[in-house]
Amino acid sequence: METVNIIGAGLAGLSSALAFAENKIKCNLISLAPSERAQSVMAEGGINAALDTMGEGDSVDDHYEDTLNGGVYLADPDAVRGLVTHAPETVKWLTGLGVPFQMQDNKLLLRNFGGQKLKRTAFAKSSTGKVIMTALIDEVRKKEAEGYINRYCHHEALEPVIGYGTCKAVVVKDVFTDEESLLPGSVIAASGGLNGLFEGMTTGTVANTGDFTAACFEKGAALGNPEMIQFHPTTAHIAGKKLLISEAARGEGGRLFIIRDGKPWYFMEEFFPEQGNLAPRDIISRQMVKVLAMDDTQDQVYLDLTGLSQDAWKYKLSDMRDDIREFLNKDPVKEPIPVLPGIHFFMGGILTDKNHRTNIKGLYAAGECACQYHGANRLGGNSMLAAVYGGKIAAQSAMEDSLFVQGEPEETAVPDVKGVSDEFKEYLSQTLTEGLGILRNENTLHDALNKVQNLKNPDRTIKENKRLFVAEAMLKAALRRKESRGAHARTDYPERDDEHFKKTSVARFNDGRVQVEFKEIGEI
Repeated sequence: METVNIIGAGLAGLSSALAFAENKIKCNLISLAPSERAQSVMAEGGINAALDTMGEGDSVDDHYEDTLNGGVYLADPDAVRGLVTHAPETVKWLTGLGVPFQMQDNKLLLRNFGGQKLKRTAFAKSSTGKVIMTALIDEVRKKEAEGYINRYCHHEALEPVIGYGTCKAVVVKDVFTDEESLLPGSVIAASGGLNGLFEGMTTGTVANTGDFTAACFEKGAALGNPEMIQFHPTTAHIAGKKLLISEAARGEGGRLFIIRDGKPWYFMEEFFPEQGNLAPRDIISRQMVKVLAMDDTQDQVYLDLTGLSQDAWKYKLSDMRDDIREFLNKDPVKEPIPVLPGIHFFMGGILTDKNHRTNIKGLYAAGECACQYHGANRLGGNSMLAAVYGGKIAAQSAMEDSLFVQGEPEETAVPDVKGVSDEFKEYLSQTLTEGLGILRNENTLHDALNKVQNLKNPDRTIKENKRLFVAEAMLKAALRRKESRGAHARTDYPERDDEHFKKTSVARFNDGRVQVEFKEIGEI
């Protein structure tokens, strides 16, 4: 089998690389930054698996139902079944690699997370992504030493090379020297979410520009559910981005409130007495918007962590307390923290089947750049699971399909790829945030779409135009989905419509135009 090209060196990319190496197949691991700076390092809360170490009777079936319900039944059930079935062995595999999950009585300690009825989330304080990445990086380095993994650090993947419906190679550029190379072989996109389209508005790194997703889209890869954007209810403004205050804080007893008639009002506990502060993220974010708009409330929501136990701070959330003190100059042990919803995760992305194949042979996608497991809203703790498990499955599919991409790619002319101006980034971010906010309607979506379409002109760089194609896909999908479901809430269509829209919105770029249709769930 030829060498496979993996774009991105976070959880999904590293897991893919290890899967190839364990089968003694060579791969190229391509990333702008070293793995230690990947978005995955920032993941805080934990990773889900129905291990039932807490004796609550949890099961794979419960995890399956919670995942589908949290995604409002828009995720592929077959894909979700594979994800949750393999979740326990995935966590055990990570433990075997040395991931120091929290333990209690020689058993993995699990915590509560939003949208889940039982304790299911394994964690390491609130630095779970960091410790999992550390273990995977160490394992990958061993395989590098054995010659199975070739690292292309400080390299940008510019575009896949596709001919006759098959991905044959990828064009990469060394950002230190500007030298471009053509790397033959199939391609696994593990390049992260679309943070670059919403610069300054997300909890994630803007190093995840979304440019490779945009390049795949422009080359013919379909996008699925691009309108589905998750707002995390507890973030705070810091320079250039949003600081995430993990759901783990509410899992340990944190409470949201707003001042109403001069007193704290714990609104989630009143409106949602069963789930309270651990309702799904889309529900909490919408409720925050609603209480902020009331006449008798103040204009700030707070997260009250002052009632948490000393043990919770010492053993589970000490790193979170350090971050809040450093970046917000507040001590959450002593005072409530002002919070607001911020863009946190993109459920939509490159559309794949349950085995991470796209509509283009030889092109696969895994991690946040892929659309598959999360439907209309992601459960906390499922993203790291999906990245690790999905990276492995994408690699398995590439190994099975190796005959598709035998032979050398034809020479391809790579256009001059210039950057994206700060002015363009700021305007696009503002436009998309106005159109694709927590609450949407026909007018705001049309206004945003018109602004995006008016940005197109011959003077735009290639990257800018490709970002505009993705932005147009997001807005057109949101316009065509005339219902409210999960993270997509329309004030002009407030009800869920299973008859017409319990389907995947599929965006394609054909003949210079962005087109959106709806397909049955599971189809690519």
